[in-house]
Amino acid sequence: MSVTEFLASAHPTAFSFEILPPIRGKSIEGIYNEVEKLMEFAPAYVNITTHRTEKTYQQVGEGTYRRISSRRRPGTVAIAAAIRERFGVRPVPHIICGEYSRRDIEDQLIDLSYLGITDILVLRGDRERNESMFSTSPDGHEHAVSLARQVSDFNQGIMVDGAQSEPIFPPFTFGVAGYPEKHEEAMNLSTDIMRLKEKVDAGASYVVTQMFYDNSRYFDFVARAREAGITVPIVPGVKPLTSLRQLTLLPRIFHIDFPQELSDQLLRCTSDEDVRRVGVEWGVAQARELKEAAVPSIHFYAQHSVASVAEIARRVY
Repeated sequence: MSVTEFLASAHPTAFSFEILPPIRGKSIEGIYNEVEKLMEFAPAYVNITTHRTEKTYQQVGEGTYRRISSRRRPGTVAIAAAIRERFGVRPVPHIICGEYSRRDIEDQLIDLSYLGITDILVLRGDRERNESMFSTSPDGHEHAVSLARQVSDFNQGIMVDGAQSEPIFPPFTFGVAGYPEKHEEAMNLSTDIMRLKEKVDAGASYVVTQMFYDNSRYFDFVARAREAGITVPIVPGVKPLTSLRQLTLLPRIFHIDFPQELSDQLLRCTSDEDVRRVGVEWGVAQARELKEAAVPSIHFYAQHSVASVAEIARRVY
């Protein structure tokens, strides 16, 4: 059963989570340990993020620097295969626009198809660090909807060079991102939902939301999406707060708000441990309300917060 089929089926609210590939040169054992800690909650699927290259500058002489491109967290496809084999759980690797060309993306799809990994999440991805505008390869995708169309074409056997082959079987099924508080570049939530509808029309069969801390934002987002004709499952994304640094970092990077009740509690925190305790209690309350609303799954952004996710899951599932 694909993630798409599972989310569309009748089932209790499922548990799923997302992890980061290890930093270049680090062992995969760290990933195994994180996944192992969450397997007791029978995850329906596990997402693995993909990251674009980062540009750094190395001094090669007095006043002379050379730009170096490297991917700090490579290996998404390999990790997806390794997790499936080790834990028997369905992996969902991310496919991003980033600096990848259409040919690069086609090669990723071919590799995944060979491995029998046909659940993916299609995303534009983040802009390059220290850049104010998103950029991509000259032959890449500027928006996720264009990438979604390439995946749908690939399913039909249409290659980037125009060659036609037999349709891919089994085909890729994919989800896309949704933003309950709107994407940072959207003019307003209505236009953002219009863009989401375009991604669904391009072949997306479910939506996973960006993190939010006010469930009313999620419920309003779902209602507005339904009014716009979006009928696919919309999975809420939850991230437990774990550090003082996140109190300014998350609103700045992800353009989200903390509701007043939560911010009042966070203002009284004086340590990371204080924030972690508040984050767990808030996450439990969020997850319980979402589960009572019979959402198809709660997707936890478990990066750097596996212990908190496990504590929430024990109290909710």
